[in-house]
Amino acid sequence: MAHYLVTGVAGFIGARTAEMLIGQGHTITGVDNLNDAYDVRMKEYRLRLLQALPAFDFHKLDISDRTALAGLPAFDAVINLAARAGVRASVEDPWAFVQTNIIGTLNLLELCRLRGIRKFVLASTSSIYGADAPIPTPETADSDHPLQPYAASKKGAEALCHSYHALYGLDVTVVRYFTVYGPAGRPDMSMFRFTRWISEGQPLQLNGDGEQSRGFTYVDDIARGTIAALRPLGYEILNLGGHEVVSMNELIKRLAGIIGREAIVEHLPPNLADMLTNQADITRAGQLLDWQPQVNLDEGLRHLVDWYAAERAWVQDLSLR
Repeated sequence: MAHYLVTGVAGFIGARTAEMLIGQGHTITGVDNLNDAYDVRMKEYRLRLLQALPAFDFHKLDISDRTALAGLPAFDAVINLAARAGVRASVEDPWAFVQTNIIGTLNLLELCRLRGIRKFVLASTSSIYGADAPIPTPETADSDHPLQPYAASKKGAEALCHSYHALYGLDVTVVRYFTVYGPAGRPDMSMFRFTRWISEGQPLQLNGDGEQSRGFTYVDDIARGTIAALRPLGYEILNLGGHEVVSMNELIKRLAGIIGREAIVEHLPPNLADMLTNQADITRAGQLLDWQPQVNLDEGLRHLVDWYAAERAWVQDLSLR
């Protein structure tokens, strides 16, 4: 069994990835700075569940702090899921995104170099493909014209990873996530917001006409793909997710049906930072990782709605920003 460093471990994907790895018999050193990019109570909730597991060791620190990283124990590989995420938030504060996504990634790469760690997994984003990506989108599509600082910062992190592969032989797999959803997801994302607004009988705020679409993938499928990316591949960029594409209008209809309440939709102006659609071409992930999504959208939505109902006493009060 191996010992892995998982950064961003209190995050949505990080927590589920760490939990799955522990379930497989591995041990985890988890790192997170518990910042307030979204309501920290959600991060604390995920972290409490992990801290109940004996194979988990947590360090509260920021990956942009090189000195703090130097004090971490030994590990066999890095899964870097620590990131400032969010298309709209990056427009408001691009400096925070550069600090975590670029400087933080550089610090972890340098830590690998100094310690002789041979494997590095980087979480990246479908937002990197920009405005004119072919649908479904292969990894070879243009990623040199990001539309927001978030995507630009992830492109910078990917480039740094390639340089450490070229210079030092570091084995790197970049996984570009498409739209991920599930229980304990980020409260600033549409899936959580829509679930809460419909469940509580509140107006559902929808940017644009609702015909914009996303390829949704359940968090357990994404975590499985991330773990599979630990295998040695040299340097690879692989799409994960985006296999089940629906419009926002269709998503709202399905959620309302599962919850059993009508959605009260309030249309707002379109957001210029949003992509109109996304869908992943996951051919290479299937070939190199033997990975395919297993949870269909209706099943995943039921898991999300059931979780919300079970945790409603506190999640109904979370900030949506």
